[in-house]
Amino acid sequence: MKLIVNGEEKITQLKTVQDLLDELDINDKVMAAAVNMNVVKKENWSSFELSENDKVEFLQFVGGG
Repeated sequence: MKLIVNGEEKITQLKTVQDLLDELDINDKVMAAAVNMNVVKKENWSSFELSENDKVEFLQFVGGG
């Protein structure tokens, strides 16, 4: 299946947001996830199934000043 992850095309057989986070090894850095501009609650990451051509954004919060 083809996904767009943070603006980059990715081909994968993964099914859920959590699977994708685990594969990318960024699970501990991500604070929010959105699929097709809709926020997916963290408690739903392991059950939220991805579909062909979904646009996934993983967001990190960075402090600054």
